[in-house]
Amino acid sequence: MSDAHRSEDTSPTADESEADATIARVLSRADHGRDDATERDRSYDGEQFDREERAALRRVDGLSTELADVSEVEYRQLRLEKVVLVGQFSRGTVAEAEVGLRELAALAETAGSQVLDGVLQRRPHPDPATYIGSGKAAEVRDIVAAVGADTVVVNDDLAPSQRRALEDVVRVKVIDRTALILDIFAQHAKSKEGKAQVELAQLEYLLPRLRGWGDSMSRQAGGRVAAGAGIGSRGPGETKIELDRRRIRMRMSKLRREIKAMEPARAVRRDKRLALPNVAIVGYTNAGKSSILNRLTKAGVLVENSLFATLDPTVRRARTPDGREFTVSDTVGFVRELPHQLVAAFASTLEEVAHADLMLHVVDASNPDPEGQMNAVRTVLSDVPGAAQVREMLVLNKCDIADPETVMRLRGRSEMTVEVSALTGEGLEELMEAVGRELPRPSVRVDLVVPYTRGDLLNEVHDHGEVLSQEHGGDGTVLSALVDESLAARLHEAAAAATAS
Repeated sequence: MSDAHRSEDTSPTADESEADATIARVLSRADHGRDDATERDRSYDGEQFDREERAALRRVDGLSTELADVSEVEYRQLRLEKVVLVGQFSRGTVAEAEVGLRELAALAETAGSQVLDGVLQRRPHPDPATYIGSGKAAEVRDIVAAVGADTVVVNDDLAPSQRRALEDVVRVKVIDRTALILDIFAQHAKSKEGKAQVELAQLEYLLPRLRGWGDSMSRQAGGRVAAGAGIGSRGPGETKIELDRRRIRMRMSKLRREIKAMEPARAVRRDKRLALPNVAIVGYTNAGKSSILNRLTKAGVLVENSLFATLDPTVRRARTPDGREFTVSDTVGFVRELPHQLVAAFASTLEEVAHADLMLHVVDASNPDPEGQMNAVRTVLSDVPGAAQVREMLVLNKCDIADPETVMRLRGRSEMTVEVSALTGEGLEELMEAVGRELPRPSVRVDLVVPYTRGDLLNEVHDHGEVLSQEHGGDGTVLSALVDESLAARLHEAAAAATAS
């Protein structure tokens, strides 16, 4: 932010100078992560066919989003191009506020925007009218005009009245943090369930924020008043905004029914996997969860240096070093103050974590505030019934570029920790060994003869249990193994049937 953006009759204070330096650092960074992965062998990521499709979602430059008097609109679609960031903090240091502003810049760029400038303000509490106060709002208006921006992105949730008041001053579209995250989710959702979940979250966010221009939303339609039918036909009727709200509520009810109707199919798929131990990968967005999944299972899941690259859960099989099969589930990434609409809409997806036997909490060890990211993840998981009972293992990713002091600090935590680099492959063997140790082992011992006609059961014992000894006899395979209760019952049933015949 240049000095031209300030009032001429005031000199910069120490706080303002520090805020200016923060904005300069946020704007001058080349990117938010590492693109050197393209220089290395990334065969474990597969063909990445989704990358071209994802690139096609990038926004077109030059689309105007200035406010205009539109007579017939149900709601405005998000179109972000050239943005100015607005951050505010009341506690902590400017360095801590910079972390949040960098994340907002990453979110804006993921949505397809170009970040041109920013404002960072310290005040005891947000202004109830314009969030940043009338003076700062006028300053943002001047910045928007000077750099040619068409959108202002605020690093907080705005009340509908605050957003309208700020738009009236800056005269371009104002987006808060929740709307920005919802827009990214809408771009990246691919499955039918994911799209329904995102649409439901968007409508829940939109409902209290419906707004029109001029008199377009306050027009009334009752009886035949529009045709001038006269006495006996007049009435208050239903305003345009009331009609739109009713339509949105009807759509939300339909989406909830559709998502609920998908639960049986998801439960069936989950029940089929219950024979295998399950590992759920959770973590902050862009921490490297999909890269680790690809390393462990060769899943070929899309890996991109952007936030919320993965929305739809992916489940793949893997084997422990001692040969036991297990499933690995990749989940949506979390973020600080994740919109509650998304947490509620994605509740069915997050249930995968509660049904896991082990949780791999992937942490970006190179991030300036890894503890803050860990707390954000645990805050979201605290709303998922049963997730708190799942055993947790911290996977410190990106250790090849992390500050050694940060890694040492994280290593000293009470949780189990494994240091890895999904990019170089360092520590992946140790991670698999740790997973093998922590996954539950079959607890039922069986000593019986499996008939040769039931080779399917024998194969299942090798895949899902632990074979202690195996010999070929005259009537079948003499087996001694550890298996789960379900498989033990089927083995005994097959052995009894063979004996009876």
